[in-house]
Amino acid sequence: MADSENSTHNVLRPRVAGFFDEDTNTVSYVVSDSASGEAVIIDPVLDYDAASGRTSTAAADRLVAYVRAEELAVQRILETHAHADHLTSAPYLKSVLGGRIGIGANIRSVQKTWSGIFNLTGDLKTDGSQFDDLFADGETFSVGSLTVRVMETPGHTPACICYVVGDAAFVGDTMFMPDYGSARVDFPGGDARTLYRSIQRILALPDDTRLFMCHDYKAPGRDEYVWETTVAQEKAHNIHFGAGISEDGFAAMRIERDRTLSMPRLLLPSIQVNIRAGNRPPAESNGVSYLKIPLDSL
Repeated sequence: MADSENSTHNVLRPRVAGFFDEDTNTVSYVVSDSASGEAVIIDPVLDYDAASGRTSTAAADRLVAYVRAEELAVQRILETHAHADHLTSAPYLKSVLGGRIGIGANIRSVQKTWSGIFNLTGDLKTDGSQFDDLFADGETFSVGSLTVRVMETPGHTPACICYVVGDAAFVGDTMFMPDYGSARVDFPGGDARTLYRSIQRILALPDDTRLFMCHDYKAPGRDEYVWETTVAQEKAHNIHFGAGISEDGFAAMRIERDRTLSMPRLLLPSIQVNIRAGNRPPAESNGVSYLKIPLDSL
């Protein structure tokens, strides 16, 4: 058992419900305070068919059904970063359940980078104003009797953040289950050494802190999707950074591994929507909204 200085003893324990979307390997969460019934939603998915360009809300409606069945009051819809593998359903959930949409304040640098890549000058504000809240490192807010603390964890992207809620932390793409490893760093603004240092911030939390992943991909030899572990388990067993692996060793591994990876299937549509807080690009003269596909540039 962990000692008192490295334990979550007497820390409030939020109620956590995870919803796995197998099409994008994403886990969305409803995190609630049992006493008040107040809740937040983290990293919600909007269904998107790449062949037709059509969206639907089946994944988001699972969250809606749970919130209504449990009679919860959604205060916030939170993003850990601008995802490259799924479109966010935050605006839809806000329209149905209420709540303020929040993300890390460094989303502004991500908007500037991708605005250049997609040539969105004049079309996209890069001040983060599409979001209701831009969170700074160390900022806190309340959900009923729970306190949510924001921890900046850049490296995968410059705007990645982790939400620490009582004895739980929602780590986005910074790390995965111990048998799968860590996030890639080859997107614009990514950096392996920065990611390693962000991981160390998470690992400095109490050993029994519950860590909730944003994704799972069934590591080799594992038959089921799983998305919850602990700081202690990550420290001891993570195949990329556990058991004392150095920053130099991690950076060399991560850079070499990323050279072998393909781009995420939904990268181009996801980023264009997610840097707008889930809103679509402005409709053109025919009333239709369009996404761009840059050729031979990424």
